[in-house]
Amino acid sequence: MFWQAIIEYQREIYLAFAGQIKAFAAGGGWLPFLGFLPMGVAFGAVHAMTPGHSKSVLATYLAGSSARAHRALLVSMALSFTHVGMAVVIALLALPLVSYSFADAGSAPLLEVLSRGLLGVIGGWMLWRALFRPAHIHSHGEGVIVGFMAGLVPCPLTLFVMTFAMIHQVVVTGILFAVTMMLGVGLTLSAVALLAVFFRERLAHLLKTRPRLLAAVSKSAEATAGAILLTVAIHELVTA
Repeated sequence: MFWQAIIEYQREIYLAFAGQIKAFAAGGGWLPFLGFLPMGVAFGAVHAMTPGHSKSVLATYLAGSSARAHRALLVSMALSFTHVGMAVVIALLALPLVSYSFADAGSAPLLEVLSRGLLGVIGGWMLWRALFRPAHIHSHGEGVIVGFMAGLVPCPLTLFVMTFAMIHQVVVTGILFAVTMMLGVGLTLSAVALLAVFFRERLAHLLKTRPRLLAAVSKSAEATAGAILLTVAIHELVTA
């Protein structure tokens, strides 16, 4: 029931945006379109709550890392920027990458394979590091790289809106929609990131009087996160 309500809400906003784009293309002017544009933030936030969008990848990586809240936010924003931005790039430059079959409409199989493969590499690296290095030190840029890799799978709804705007020869409306949707996606993914960090740090706080156990739990969490990422990547590559 909850997911059905979300799907219906997305559908209503999407159809409303399509109507606004058509009205703008017909000479309706900027004011009505810009007045409706903030709905893209709500659309993106709700859309990111649905299955997908690498939320599990984000939470798994942050649970096994040592990233603090501000770096977790950078990871989530890198993911949302890449996820929506790739849809814009594909619409403008690389439409042949997109599948137009009924079952996979709006997907980009080549980018999905690349994304899962790269995440598998990250998972393998995290697993090796947890098992064979005495202490793990995460580079400042590692989380952003993970966000970029996880976001390589483009947002299909952004791709639809971009294509619709291009058909009506008002590309700028599609780009503006993508920007607002990216902000909404970023809000939801940031909430996921902060929750993952919060629970990890609460666990660390409970174990701070037992440093050896804390170190063991930290390494186990990283090893588990790496193993999960690697397993998911292998599974999705094999079944692709």
